[in-house]
Amino acid sequence: MNAITPSAAPADPHRGLEQAFAAYARRWPGEAELAADFIDLLGDRLDPYGRERLQGHFTASAWLVSADGRRTLLMHHAKLLRWLQPGGHADGDRDLPRVALKEAQEETGLAALAVDDTAIFDLDRHWIPERKDVPGHWHHDVRYVVRATGSEDFLANEESLALAWRPVAEVARDPDPSLSRMARKWLVRLGLTAEE
Repeated sequence: MNAITPSAAPADPHRGLEQAFAAYARRWPGEAELAADFIDLLGDRLDPYGRERLQGHFTASAWLVSADGRRTLLMHHAKLLRWLQPGGHADGDRDLPRVALKEAQEETGLAALAVDDTAIFDLDRHWIPERKDVPGHWHHDVRYVVRATGSEDFLANEESLALAWRPVAEVARDPDPSLSRMARKWLVRLGLTAEE
């Protein structure tokens, strides 16, 4: 494990993201078109890191795993009423691994967390329906592996109805295509199958 802290990130994360998206496309060729969409968003004249860009913007989330990597911590999202990984808006922060780490800490109450590395673990572009005065828009979610390095005793906040540690092999069979895709990628990294 090559854990980093947010301060170890490059001086201008925005410049490195294009390379990171290109590397992701090489690692997952079936997702190259999706990675190209993320690269296109980088060049938008409106700030892609702010939620004010109503067509869509970057978000970051954490594939949060236990120290041994065999379980993942998911939250039952209070607004979307779905089990999801912790994550949220960048709100102008260009350091997306730092955003993923911060969101994981805030949404789980776990303090002893570390980003495994700054390589992008997964990308997901999903539609957020209109809510109150915010029109429907796209989230371009950039996902990083975050590992629990201490106590696994979580504390839910107002953004979730519940939190639960779930075996990764179980999540690999989840009907949610985003969760099951991340779980399968993680199992490949561990050299395991969904049956183990």
